[in-house]
Amino acid sequence: MTPQQPIVQRRVLLKAAALAIAGGSIATTAGVLPRAHATRPVLGTVLDYAAGVPDARAIAAAGHLGAVRYVSQRRPGAENWMLGKPVTAAETLAFNAVGLNTASVYQFGRADTADWLRGAAGAAVHAPHAIALHAAAGGPMGRPIYVAIDDNPTRTQYNNQIRPYLTAFKTALEAAGLRLAVYGNYNVIAWALADQLGEFFWQHDWGSGGRLHPRADLHQRAKRTAWISGVEVDVNDVYSPDWGQWKATFPGTGVPGPAEFPAPLSPAPEDPLKALSQLLNHLNGLSG
Repeated sequence: MTPQQPIVQRRVLLKAAALAIAGGSIATTAGVLPRAHATRPVLGTVLDYAAGVPDARAIAAAGHLGAVRYVSQRRPGAENWMLGKPVTAAETLAFNAVGLNTASVYQFGRADTADWLRGAAGAAVHAPHAIALHAAAGGPMGRPIYVAIDDNPTRTQYNNQIRPYLTAFKTALEAAGLRLAVYGNYNVIAWALADQLGEFFWQHDWGSGGRLHPRADLHQRAKRTAWISGVEVDVNDVYSPDWGQWKATFPGTGVPGPAEFPAPLSPAPEDPLKALSQLLNHLNGLSG
């Protein structure tokens, strides 16, 4: 196959990284498109998983609509079991073949290493990874990436760290032609909505007090799991016809197929300036 130009252009990723660093002071005023959830009917189910990649045919046979997949690398110390990260073009093309949909989520750290702990500086490191991996798997422009707040934070933590993190991530995503979605509990969704941060919302139950937010597009209920082709998966309810899903596409290749794209970025360094240096080196590889 003749090598094709990468989906994400050098200037887009550079702009995304630069704007993410400045994201603590840059905000957009774009409104959030409302979606009605009056009767809250469950429209179907989608999966998420990290331990492995189930067979697409088995997912379809079980009646699921698709999966929300990680556009992030495995955490240090979890390399031997977190075999389902990151999503790949082979997986999303297999989804295409059986009529399944994919959505993107970014989560690298957790607990004491949670991505949001460093506020806007954390987004400067993580957003370029999310953008690159989304594109490498065939994720089209115009679609959202869920940014994970996998915690039960206080309002102070939201104000001082999570809000700047989401604001910077949003700025970077929009620079790359993507949209912000938020994975969090009831309170995080409510606070993000008040700040016009996020157009799609995926709720988890930790700290939600048994409440389901009326703007949740997806709901991950605690301990609701299944086994599909030997992989344990989480099962999520779908409340919106548009839950951020996409089909893998690779513009410029003529037909859908794996894009010519180098290896993903290595795990994120702590220093945002080092992250930019790493991103520049990575982009040099894209144009080589």
